[in-house]
Amino acid sequence: MELLSEEEQWERLKAWMRQNVPFVLGLAALGVLAYFAMDWWKSHKDEEAVQASVQYEQLLQTFDSGKVEEALVQIETLRKEHPKSGYTSAADLAAAKVFVLQNDLDKAVQRLERVMNESPDLQLRPIARLRLARVLSAQGQYDKALSVLGTVDSAGFQPAFLEARGDVLYAKGDKGGALQEYESARKLLPENQQGTAGVGELLDLKINDLRAGAAVPEAPAKP
Repeated sequence: MELLSEEEQWERLKAWMRQNVPFVLGLAALGVLAYFAMDWWKSHKDEEAVQASVQYEQLLQTFDSGKVEEALVQIETLRKEHPKSGYTSAADLAAAKVFVLQNDLDKAVQRLERVMNESPDLQLRPIARLRLARVLSAQGQYDKALSVLGTVDSAGFQPAFLEARGDVLYAKGDKGGALQEYESARKLLPENQQGTAGVGELLDLKINDLRAGAAVPEAPAKP
């Protein structure tokens, strides 16, 4: 290895700095810019979330006031200004509920399908699926409702999906199938829903009613 004197080392260092320091400083500047850009982005996203939240609360108040058409316009404004916000999907769920109350089920289906397929908030997608299945069942589209419920990994929503399947089968006239789904849902209920009130109690009522119906003997035929 070549041994350099201190003077030669110093000269070589100065030459390296002349060639590379602007590049190094440029990298440092980019790092600083990236840091501040990320900080601005987080602040910007937080501000966007607040704005979307405010708009969402306002349109809910408009719905509560009975001004449905005005609220629908507000939803489209929210969608335009915050297309990737979960509040937009939540607003569609609110609109679907209003359409169900108005018995305008086709419009409710459109909103629910959009949330089910496109919501950036993945937690809202299974909720939309459940509500869509119930609306389809109310329209008499039982097979389609069952298909909607059966095409997703329901994960933490599994008891609710099973109960919904039971409700659709019951409406379709398949009481045996409904009972099986209710019993499966009851077994999978979380501990905090096993009590005498709420979901567990309602499932028990459905199960007991179907079991009682199944146990009633047929009346003998008259001679």
